[in-house]
Amino acid sequence: MKFRPLHDRVLVKRIEEEEKTAGGIIIPDTAKEKPQEGEVVAVGAGTRDDDGKVTKLDVAVGDRILFGKWSGSEVTLDGDELLIMKESDILGILG
Repeated sequence: MKFRPLHDRVLVKRIEEEEKTAGGIIIPDTAKEKPQEGEVVAVGAGTRDDDGKVTKLDVAVGDRILFGKWSGSEVTLDGDELLIMKESDILGILG
């Protein structure tokens, strides 16, 4: 399925954390927090200013990002759990 976010929204796939600690202890799913790191899968066209000019987003498809713990809305597309969030929910780009 193709999906294109509108305006200043971004589609993000969470990047899962390691299941073991540095000492080799396996962390059960019930003790894990949801990752706050993800990869941008799709971006909207941008926002319009008062003059109607479109301002493109700072993030691009493939960027690794950090976002807030409660950011975005969870959706499932083609069996993948993804997040749709506004660009303003993104804290920064890694890399």
